[in-house]
Amino acid sequence: MQKLPADFYKRDDVVQIAKDLLGKYIVTNVDGAHTVGRIVETEAYAGIIDKASHAYNNRRTVRTEVMFGKPGISYVYLCYGIHHLFNVVCNSENIPDAVLIRGIEPVEGMRKMLHRFNKEKTDSSIGRGPGNVSKALGISVRHTGVSLQSKEIWLGEESTTAGISILTSPRIGVDYADDHAQWFYRFFIKDHLQVTKHPLNKTAVSTT
Repeated sequence: MQKLPADFYKRDDVVQIAKDLLGKYIVTNVDGAHTVGRIVETEAYAGIIDKASHAYNNRRTVRTEVMFGKPGISYVYLCYGIHHLFNVVCNSENIPDAVLIRGIEPVEGMRKMLHRFNKEKTDSSIGRGPGNVSKALGISVRHTGVSLQSKEIWLGEESTTAGISILTSPRIGVDYADDHAQWFYRFFIKDHLQVTKHPLNKTAVSTT
């Protein structure tokens, strides 16, 4: 599997990057365990101009400062004090665009993933939803700022990939963002079991 090049993350269209990440793979080597997941759901966050972004209106805090760093690093934050949410920082320094990874299909390391969920048998909840993405892959807030060219966490693609049917909808759980909550910044693979179950799925539109 080939690593995504650094230039993949340096583009100025975070929406396109969110779409392009579908079908790519997240590879982790955490605490001696190797796991791989295929990305099936993403959400784009357009930094300074996006009311749903943590960095909206150039907000720089201890937590968000990593978003203003070099593209191609991870931004991991804690949601509700429980869930570790994994984001990919994009664009260029001082432009804090990011893509949230909302769903993965487990590919390698299933035994370790089951152990992390304290389960004996696999089911579609493993990797469905952003908190479960990080849980399956062993990602936590200690990985914020890690380069996606590192051995610990990296994103890759196969040399050949089959075509996939992509749908788009408004993002989930960002009602606080007023009219920005209606932006069609969420992308997912049609009918995939690891995609978040939500009413918006029924009104999503095709991008392919």
